Amino acid sequence: MMKRFWLEKMLGMLGWAALFAVAFDLGKSWPVSLGELQGAENPAGEKLSQPQSREGKTEGQEPVRLIFDTDIGNDVDDAMAMAVIHALANRGECQLLAVTVTKDNPYAARIVDLLNTFYGRPDIPIGVVRGGKTPEDGRYLRQVVTAEDGGKPRYPHRLSDGRSAPDAVQVLRRTLAGQPDGSVVVVQVGFSTNLARLLDSPPDDISPLDGKSLAAKKVRLLSVMAGAFSEDLQKRRFREYNVVTDVPAAQKVLGQWPTPIVASGFEIGRAILYPVVSIRQDYRYVSHHPVAEAYGYYRGLEHDQPTFDLTSVLYAVRPERGYFDLSPPGWIRVEDDGFTRFEPDPNGKHRYLIVSAEQIVRVREALCWLCSEPPQRLVPQSSSDR
Repeated sequence: MMKRFWLEKMLGMLGWAALFAVAFDLGKSWPVSLGELQGAENPAGEKLSQPQSREGKTEGQEPVRLIFDTDIGNDVDDAMAMAVIHALANRGECQLLAVTVTKDNPYAARIVDLLNTFYGRPDIPIGVVRGGKTPEDGRYLRQVVTAEDGGKPRYPHRLSDGRSAPDAVQVLRRTLAGQPDGSVVVVQVGFSTNLARLLDSPPDDISPLDGKSLAAKKVRLLSVMAGAFSEDLQKRRFREYNVVTDVPAAQKVLGQWPTPIVASGFEIGRAILYPVVSIRQDYRYVSHHPVAEAYGYYRGLEHDQPTFDLTSVLYAVRPERGYFDLSPPGWIRVEDDGFTRFEPDPNGKHRYLIVSAEQIVRVREALCWLCSEPPQRLVPQSSSDR
């Protein structure tokens, strides 16, 4: 009974994610077994349903096969979302199959390659948009990609010109064609350009299926950061950036995508702020960290950051952890000016995320742990800067 009392006391003080991390770190000496953790309730009244391996993957559960479609460079949350993906991959919870870019800037693909290399996965396929939106550099792309120490690249990577990367639709088709049916989760956190073009793609030597049929066969979920669904934003007719930047593409994807869609609206990332103190303190395991450096250029080291894109990733990989609630089913409609509205329909394939005050605390805690997790093997950095 005393063990149980202190277990529940710590759950109330720390939250489930922090307690599990403490249990993992102190497991050899702490008098609480994993079996007791399994039977205990967290502050939300949930139970951990199955024991987990040291890699974080539930025994017998396959990693989520993930494609990440991003407009990286327009905000720093894309880079942070990639850090979360790599942390989840380290734990065996997901497999990053490919990254496709909707920002039409050559440094965008290079920073994707840089991050994949930093986190120990330099061979992830990268596809880029042609004739896309937002060609400007943004606040951090060029600075991070071209950073040097002692005349050597601060963050080594192989892609020297993003324009030489293959077309995004080709990468999407090839990646989907190579996966088992109904196995892929696509996370789209930028514009809908690439996925709209995928839907329009004809059969080719990669697959005899057109793009819509290929998506229907291979994808089981599309997790998007798009739209705004809270009452206050609906009253203001708030037009969310990812949608309004390429309205025709958003209308096509949200109108024609053949699988279930779950949207993380603007209000979710706005409510869950990543604490800047984590950026200042939790990334110091290396002399220079590309995510922390990008954060500094974009947001500054005095301000918290909305977690827009990170929430779409977290839901995509951990949909059953109780981090979020879901709206009733329905359809997300995109009007010609980019305003999004939700039409409830019991037969609809779309839902959007909802978050409570308690869930906000849990999600923020989980994202701090994941985003700041070190790579499994660090790439050596310049000794002159240590």
